[in-house]
Amino acid sequence: MTVKVRRQRPRRRVFWALVAVLLADLLALSDTLAVMSVDLGSESMKVAIVKPGVPMEIVLNKESRRKTPVIVTLKENERFFGDSAASMAIKNPKATLRYFQHLLGKQADNPHVALYQARFPEHELTFDPQRQTVHFQISPQLQFSPEEVLGMVLNYSRSLAEDFAEQPIKDAVITVPVFFNQAERRAVLQAARMAGLKVLQLINDNTATALSYGVFRRKDINTTAQNIMFYDMGSGSTVCTIVTYQMVKTKEAGMQPQLQIRGVGFDRTLGGLEMELRLREHLAGLFNEQRKGQRAKDVRENPRAMAKLLREANRLKTVLSANADHMAQIEGLMDDVDFKAKVTRVEFEELCADLFERVPGPVQQALQSAEMSLDEIEQVILVGGATRVPKVQEVLLKAVGKEELGKNINADEAAAMGAVYQAAALSKAFKVKPFVVRDAVVYPILVEFTREVEEEPGVHSLKHNKRVLFSRMGPYPQRKVITFNRYSHDFNFHINYGDLGFLGPEDLRVFGSQNLTTVKLKGVGDSFKKYPDYESKGIKAHFNLDESGVLSLDRVESVFETLVEDSPEEESTLTKLGNTISSLFGGGTTPDAKENGTDTVQEEEESPAEGSKDEPGEQVELKEEAEAPVEDGSQPLPPEPKGDAAPEGEKATEKENGDKSEAQKPSEKAEAGPEGIAPAPEGEKKQKPARKQRMVEEIGVELVVLDLPDLPEDKLAQSVQKLQDLTLRDLEKQEREKAANSLEAFIFETQDKLYQPEYQEVSTEEQREEISGKLSAASTWWNGSSPSSPRMLKEKLAELRKLCQGLFFRVEERKKWPERLSALDNLLNHSSMFLKGARLIPEMDQIFTEVEMTTLEKVINETWAWKNATLAEQAKLPATEKPVLLSKDIEAKMMALDREVQYLLNKAKFTKPRPRPKDKNGTRAEPPLNASASDQGEKVILPAGEGRVPGSGSEPGDTEPLELGGPGAEPEQKEQLTGQKRPLKNDEL
Repeated sequence: MTVKVRRQRPRRRVFWALVAVLLADLLALSDTLAVMSVDLGSESMKVAIVKPGVPMEIVLNKESRRKTPVIVTLKENERFFGDSAASMAIKNPKATLRYFQHLLGKQADNPHVALYQARFPEHELTFDPQRQTVHFQISPQLQFSPEEVLGMVLNYSRSLAEDFAEQPIKDAVITVPVFFNQAERRAVLQAARMAGLKVLQLINDNTATALSYGVFRRKDINTTAQNIMFYDMGSGSTVCTIVTYQMVKTKEAGMQPQLQIRGVGFDRTLGGLEMELRLREHLAGLFNEQRKGQRAKDVRENPRAMAKLLREANRLKTVLSANADHMAQIEGLMDDVDFKAKVTRVEFEELCADLFERVPGPVQQALQSAEMSLDEIEQVILVGGATRVPKVQEVLLKAVGKEELGKNINADEAAAMGAVYQAAALSKAFKVKPFVVRDAVVYPILVEFTREVEEEPGVHSLKHNKRVLFSRMGPYPQRKVITFNRYSHDFNFHINYGDLGFLGPEDLRVFGSQNLTTVKLKGVGDSFKKYPDYESKGIKAHFNLDESGVLSLDRVESVFETLVEDSPEEESTLTKLGNTISSLFGGGTTPDAKENGTDTVQEEEESPAEGSKDEPGEQVELKEEAEAPVEDGSQPLPPEPKGDAAPEGEKATEKENGDKSEAQKPSEKAEAGPEGIAPAPEGEKKQKPARKQRMVEEIGVELVVLDLPDLPEDKLAQSVQKLQDLTLRDLEKQEREKAANSLEAFIFETQDKLYQPEYQEVSTEEQREEISGKLSAASTWWNGSSPSSPRMLKEKLAELRKLCQGLFFRVEERKKWPERLSALDNLLNHSSMFLKGARLIPEMDQIFTEVEMTTLEKVINETWAWKNATLAEQAKLPATEKPVLLSKDIEAKMMALDREVQYLLNKAKFTKPRPRPKDKNGTRAEPPLNASASDQGEKVILPAGEGRVPGSGSEPGDTEPLELGGPGAEPEQKEQLTGQKRPLKNDEL
């Protein structure tokens, strides 16, 4: 019995530990349940939310619009976002920032920086010597990095979502262009940190669109693969994506729909913005031609005029999509000169002829990367606002060779809806139907290292090696492990992009640095000295390409192996149970092993680095030299669905944890027990043969970022604080404006009321002068030069309201008197009639007691007396004094009287009629003279104009008398007792 009790204790500890974990999760979920998505486009953004009871809904902004311009106006003392900032672009173009996402993750020498400066010359860009990036110089005191500006926009999007959801939100999925590289993705994540958002995932906008399409067409997906092409031309760029939809079998959820990104093509600068800039340049030329000979300045030198022209070009592009020509017109374009010119669609298409020639380019890139032909594509679907241009559709239709282009998707909101579905799937607060998403790597990533080789005896040379970690169009998220087998001392290796030959020369310059990181390992030699008797199994570097497409080096380990003999001693059952429970919480190592910085390692199912496809010789050398042994084949692990299913790229970690129980068994790949010795099976006492034991030593890692250094933590903290200060300032400003508006409105309304007859009637001249004087003083104070705090404004408003409280009270009471008194009179009349009818009921049918009727009569009389006395007293008071006849007192009297009547009505409603006595001959007694016809068991038609008989609550033909509260009578009684003015007949109760 003692042993059993001891064996139950660990179970109890496990149970209570699990309960504590569940409670902690529930408490965390109770704080915030809603999640959001932000479809961050170049020109505008769409925000969507999911919260309990509200599945996937687009957020409306303050102007009740479903999309918000991505524009920020930054001034010394205020900020504007969205439509407010768009209107400020005309007044203050230098301080109004837009299309700043094009500068994310780019250094000052990037061609896109020069392109941005050419497109928007009104902005002053300064150089950051630390990161080699640019800043927006708004004024000598104000400068912001593109990440900080994006952080402001993301914070604003969260405020919109929180107002719409009516609860705080922190978790978000943000869309990014599929062509964003590592530096650009990290820049977006830093901006989200500045905004205080927890990014569940950076999802490619084309993947989000494909997910939205699949989620709403789940029933159309079957085991037959369907290839769909999405052509997305937005404001800033164009992306073409080939997606395969198919039902697949998963271990966790059975047959589930899956989307797989098969091919991607893109053009970074082909979009609606470039078309608008062409139109703006055309309109500027027309305006200069109209003013030729007037010695006027070039309109291109006026930032405000160019901002007006860009806005008109945007409108013109939209109108020409549906019309053959349109008149462009701007009032007061420059120097108070109006502009008006006719532009045809043919002229527009000639201006953008070279842009339309680039439309098929992304299609060919996508087909090439997917290794597919157009015949395998079932449908081409249009996405993005710029695809509404007729010429784009015409050229694209010819390029894909289809009969028509698909327009059965919301081109503006599809990405936001797909992203918010993914947010709900990733959130712990919601459970959604699984949809497997297999995204694809656009830019391959490889590892490069150099080592010394001896080709001939005594002849040493350096050999440069490359191993592909993540191949182009391979799935992610995914984990990879690369093993260095021939190093026994500290060394370096490099993480770089792979073959980018699919990019053109201009795209390569825009891409930036092709070198990602240099990894410097420290402690390799020390690990070999620590285990001289162990055989080295290499240096293992664990890489992770997460759901956001961001690469990270998780850890580097030095792994050793040796042969050990099992102990003949039998391990107790209690020790086994303790070890099993410890393994549930990640334990299983001895304190001595942890102190030495070592840990036992299982053979994890690694997804190894791949040899390059175009270097077959390297594959052979790979096998010969075993630098990066292919342990599970050369193909990357495909990801599994989110939510209930983990990505297949996580299999290495799952198996590493799942194999711990197997590691306790003696085998050639198993791990040692707590003391480095495997326990013998129960009942076995003999010495077992030697087995392999593996040990691991953590290697120090120093990372040198080569593409674009992240913001240091101190700089990031400063940016976070800067944005928080701006947000607090904006909130205080909004609160002050709200308080000032309330004070101003009260002053103007009250000053106007003082001269209205109803207010003059209840106030004296002296009272009005006093109030008017205080109002004028408050107005002068509010309009003073020094700004007032919101608290002071609220206090001033409370002071004025208290001053005018008596005046307003007297006016409001006089407005309520007629309605309240009329209702009281109706209730008194109806109650008196009801009491009179109740007293006329014959004794044999009477259901009310004398006490009940006397009580009602007393309340009626007291109410009449109170009314007459109060009215008489009120008539003696002047109108300027506080009235004694109060509406609340009238309502109280009505409630007391109504309560008594309702009591009697309910009693009558639920009282059964008494049986009629029979005479000796068995015949029914004669009814009383005042009984209704229904008492005699036959229907009687009364003459026209007659109603119910007084004293009876039934209609003619009713079978039950005195059903005063019955279905037929109750609505009339309720109408009477609520004081309505419906005229009643004398015989109605």
